[in-house]
Amino acid sequence: MLNQKVAMMLNEIADLLELKEERFKPQAYRRAAHSIETMDKDIQYEYEHGRLREIPGVGEAIEGKIVEILKTGSLRYLEDLKAELPAGLVQLMDVPEIGPKTVMRLYKELKITNVQDLKQAAEQHRLHHMKGFGEKTEENILKGIRYLEESRGRMLLGYAHPIAAGMVNYLKGKGGFELVDYAGSLRRMRETIGDIDILVGSDEPERASDSFVSYPEVETILAKGPTRSAVRLRSGTQVDLRVVSRSSYGAALLYFTGSKEHNIALRTIALDRGMKLNEYGLIKKDTGEVVAAATEEDIYRALGMTIMPPEIRENHGEIQASQLGQLPKLVSLSDIKGDLHVHTYATDGASTMEELARVAMAKGYEYLGISDHSSSLRVANGLDADGLRKNIAEAKRLSEQLAPFRVLIGTEVEIDEKGGLDYPNELLAELDYVIAAVHSRFKMEEAEMTERLVTAMSNEHVTILAHPTGRILGRREGYLFSNEKVFQAAKDHKICMEVNAYPDRMDLGDRMCRFAKEAGVMLSTNTDSHSIDHLNNMRYAVAMARRGWVGPEQVLNTKGLRAFLEWTSS
Repeated sequence: MLNQKVAMMLNEIADLLELKEERFKPQAYRRAAHSIETMDKDIQYEYEHGRLREIPGVGEAIEGKIVEILKTGSLRYLEDLKAELPAGLVQLMDVPEIGPKTVMRLYKELKITNVQDLKQAAEQHRLHHMKGFGEKTEENILKGIRYLEESRGRMLLGYAHPIAAGMVNYLKGKGGFELVDYAGSLRRMRETIGDIDILVGSDEPERASDSFVSYPEVETILAKGPTRSAVRLRSGTQVDLRVVSRSSYGAALLYFTGSKEHNIALRTIALDRGMKLNEYGLIKKDTGEVVAAATEEDIYRALGMTIMPPEIRENHGEIQASQLGQLPKLVSLSDIKGDLHVHTYATDGASTMEELARVAMAKGYEYLGISDHSSSLRVANGLDADGLRKNIAEAKRLSEQLAPFRVLIGTEVEIDEKGGLDYPNELLAELDYVIAAVHSRFKMEEAEMTERLVTAMSNEHVTILAHPTGRILGRREGYLFSNEKVFQAAKDHKICMEVNAYPDRMDLGDRMCRFAKEAGVMLSTNTDSHSIDHLNNMRYAVAMARRGWVGPEQVLNTKGLRAFLEWTSS
């Protein structure tokens, strides 16, 4: 997680430099931050082996700052920049659609220095006095602030999960504990996580606590006791531990996994059967006899149900389905045969096509789809026609070399404001599949955006609609469109809706996956990888599909190579 910490600090420097209206320095820091965030190696390891300068974007000045962060955990240059400006100005840039130039205008013209000041000014319609601001702008700012407030204090699933998994693996391996899990919304694989909670079932609670605080990534011990402990990791993340007896581990895991609504429904069923259910077990009310406690499965069975996956424990119909023996078979990570949204070094990725293909082979995939950006997305170094044809040739060469594994060639082609695509149809026809995407003009009215998407989806070469809502978790709400019309167009034109695993996208989210399932629309779970390590994010796309009750038959990339090619050509 040190990579993310260093990248975060470099991005913060870029934010502050933009506020100071520096022209070129912010781009340099962002480039270095992007390289560090997407690289597959640990930055501490690279430093110890003298290879920091080999990271794209890291020159002498930035190298010195990275070394200081790694040695001290802080950076004097960053602190000095912070001291030059009011503390709340950087947070203003977290409000969707507000950039550094707008922040400085708000500060200079209205003396706004924090989000609360901005909220008050918008509510009082004081922004009208600024050129370019009107009633619609104020409305959008207030909407963005509400979105920011709702997401504040929550971690992205793709950030929290590796941290928790690392702790669980340590306690199972080095600690030697058999019963260890992360709990709460993380175990239910929600797209954002409030807290990281680790549960251990052991009759040696003090040894479990000792092992927990001895985890090598622990920076500070916040609390330590026989049943509860808390630490702060080097990444800055807090992790809490709860230790319970082995005999009640299943009851505790069920209770602490939740959701609250699911647990309330289970307790109601227990009461109807003359029992009570809590973190210690399922207990007969009249005698105090423990009916079930050791495993979740025992408790569900005693309540007349089959165990259900944690991802769907939200009291959205899963209890009734379980009682009737009608729980759906959900797609699983082992069902996935390939990844169709992957970027290479040719555009804004950090790895070569061959490096990515070999890692995909090692995962047991039958194919990997390369989908570099198209020409008009200049910020991502989009490919012109010649560049795309070079990709086609390289994929053919690798497919022959790695057979029977197949490197497929697609593109993430831009959808223009009228629904047209960035490449001509004759070039799209040369590809194995086409991913269409919106990366601009997010503020269109609902009807206009709906028409834009439907027009793009009517192109005979389009296979997948990428990150369909355009949302960025914690920063940008999705653009407006008619769900009914767009999903109907997907069904009519045999278009897959993507479930994008990039941690700040998770797009489609779980509710839209459920909508797609009920609408009979195919999905495609993809990582949108920009480095080798990102290929591991497939689990998050699969999790969103599972939370939407989606089965393997409704996911395009559960098909083997032959079936996939037949589907795309039919």
